[in-house]
Amino acid sequence: MAEAHQAVAFQFTITPDGIDLQLSHQALRQVYLSGLRSWKKRVTRLKNNVITGVYPASPSSWLFVVIAILATMYTRSDPSMGLIAKIQEHLTGKTNELSCRTVVSAVLFSTLLWFSLIFTMRLCLKQLLSYHGWMFEQHGKVSNTTKIWAAMVRIFSGRQPLLYSYQGSLPNLPVPAVKDTVKRYLESARPLMSDSEYERMTTLAKEFESSLGNRLQWYLKLKAMWASNYVSDWWEEYVYLRGRGPLMVNSNYYGMDFLYVTPTPIQAARAGNTLHACLLYRRKLNREEIKPVILNVPLCAAQCERIFNTTRIPGEETDSLIHWQDSEYVAVFHRGRYFRLWLYHAGRMLSPREIEQQIQRIMDDPSPPVPGEAKLAALTAGDRIPWAQARKEFFSSGVNKRSLDCIEKAAFFVALDDDEQGMRGDDPAGNLDRYAKSLLHGKCYDRWFDKSFTVVVYKNGKNGLNAEHSWADGPIMAHVWEYVMTTDSFQLGYTEEGHCKGDVASSLPPPTRLTWDIPAECQERIERSLTVAQALADDVDFHVLPIQEFGKGAIKKCKISPDAYIQIALQLAYYRNRGTFSLTYEASMTRLFREGRTETVRSCTSESCAFIRALEGGEEVCRRLFRTASEKHQQLYRMAMTGGGIDRHLFCLYLVSKYLGEESPFLKEVLSETWRLSTSQTPLQQVELFDFVNHPEYTTCGGGFGPVADDGYGVSYIIVGENMINLHISCKHSCPQTDSHKFGADIKKALEDLLELLSPEKPDPSKAEQNHSKKSKKDL
Repeated sequence: MAEAHQAVAFQFTITPDGIDLQLSHQALRQVYLSGLRSWKKRVTRLKNNVITGVYPASPSSWLFVVIAILATMYTRSDPSMGLIAKIQEHLTGKTNELSCRTVVSAVLFSTLLWFSLIFTMRLCLKQLLSYHGWMFEQHGKVSNTTKIWAAMVRIFSGRQPLLYSYQGSLPNLPVPAVKDTVKRYLESARPLMSDSEYERMTTLAKEFESSLGNRLQWYLKLKAMWASNYVSDWWEEYVYLRGRGPLMVNSNYYGMDFLYVTPTPIQAARAGNTLHACLLYRRKLNREEIKPVILNVPLCAAQCERIFNTTRIPGEETDSLIHWQDSEYVAVFHRGRYFRLWLYHAGRMLSPREIEQQIQRIMDDPSPPVPGEAKLAALTAGDRIPWAQARKEFFSSGVNKRSLDCIEKAAFFVALDDDEQGMRGDDPAGNLDRYAKSLLHGKCYDRWFDKSFTVVVYKNGKNGLNAEHSWADGPIMAHVWEYVMTTDSFQLGYTEEGHCKGDVASSLPPPTRLTWDIPAECQERIERSLTVAQALADDVDFHVLPIQEFGKGAIKKCKISPDAYIQIALQLAYYRNRGTFSLTYEASMTRLFREGRTETVRSCTSESCAFIRALEGGEEVCRRLFRTASEKHQQLYRMAMTGGGIDRHLFCLYLVSKYLGEESPFLKEVLSETWRLSTSQTPLQQVELFDFVNHPEYTTCGGGFGPVADDGYGVSYIIVGENMINLHISCKHSCPQTDSHKFGADIKKALEDLLELLSPEKPDPSKAEQNHSKKSKKDL
């Protein structure tokens, strides 16, 4: 094949006359340009490491300190208080080199002083970032303490920070006191237990607090002193990597395309722009040009490091995450075949039009899949132990290892789907549900679920993604996808015919087909994994519910937190749906701290239950109770964000008890509780990229995940602009008590009922009576 010859830089043959050496100048040029690009990336990485390492100072500030010290010395003053002279004594040299030694000593002292100033500034900034009082203040009311704190943060923060500039200044996640965690747990458990159950749990909790808890706490404090984050590494390993069940549905999540718009109906063109936008994001990420996310204080960006070039490798006991520094290609799946698509040529990134052409070449390739190839990815969709065993037995050497390495080392995975998806046709709502299920699990063999993420492009130009969860949380991938969607439509664009813009280089080698030799025994293993995955996928009941009647704007007019409003509505809907309350999981982030990931907000509180009972009972005090429940929820959310959560602390205490071989009835019971209502908000992070006023049709639909409990619901929601809320609801067909469509209708009704309750303002009878009494006294 012609492309095979281009990949060889030189050939030599041994003849009777000697060695005949033939050089391919084109191939050598490609090698040179590829190496040049690699060295440029290394230099950029080194430069960014220096800039980040001295932040909040700048490298140029060193020269300013040196000049300042030298200037003071020439005025016959000694700013070092004798230290420069001491340094000079230790420098060897002749007497006539005294002036040179003096300058060198001054430069050394200036450098030490500069490093000391940097260390002091970073220490001060770290202490400032440890203050979270601003989160607990009422909206619109800022205390003098917070004003002074904000001014000090501005003083000690440098200019134009890179993505990772704040990493060294972020505080460590604090370890809460055992008594505080136990108290908050009992408070969260009270509305879900009878009096006898609560009394028994209180006894277990007090026994734990007074005995084993303090011993376990000592180990956690020791770890917190040593590690950057006392939770994250254990959370990644034991919650994700040690899970032996399928990643598909149970762990992986998805992100959708625009709800109402498909920028082009041409599949190859949409893939061209989407892949190019991903590369643009990766280039900004490598250069650290992405702005740090600031929520009054910077958020940790450590999870961004593994967005690209990352794969989860199966193991029999535990999986592992492997990250490569760079990858110049993606792995592409189309009609049961795998291809390697190079995204760089002659040291430059391919244009969208060139990627479109390469994708079209893959789609035009008539070759059939070899036996076992078409459904190979089902191994990544089934249980982890069979996949680990098959990988060791059939993919550890030869052609299979080379092809598997190609997939695992790719920047990311691309699936070209033959189906058409989106809100379309005579049944837009039903098609939207099928679109969500397709992104979540597909056909169970057309997504590589181990890759950090898979970009899915459908036949009608719709796209989406499926992301693996262990390496990072949803907001990280959502940030990437927001950039990709908006760059695709508003920056790159398409021609009138729907093709990508730009020219095509005539010398592009075609994509490389990956080859496999899959024996019959391995094919049987693939079929068994596919059977497990298919049963899991068929059991998923999914419903996507766009609510366009109202949104954040109407909720804010009621002076209520939108997140608290939706969470209380979910409690109300669940109560109406199941006739009881349930332990509720709401994901909150802890990225105010170094290497922070998530914490749990237990949304079902005594206050929310009291409100719902009052509302369903027709009591007149329900508006006041609603505001009390809303304030309680906000307090819990703030506590979770600032390190005062319950569940991560209890999780780590439980792990320490297992390491020590100790049994705790309290911890065992707490950790075995079932989250029948698991919820998460997908925040819109880059609002400036969207224009919902002039382009309301370019509305992002967000994403979702599968149900956590067999008899529960998974609910993801995104608040879009001022007038829209999108909900993604999942459950299982096998549970007769759950129905995603019925629960969706209950949620919508609950949201509407709460809005009717709060707006327009209805007079509170107790306040009206007080005002009438005051008016009567004034008249008298």
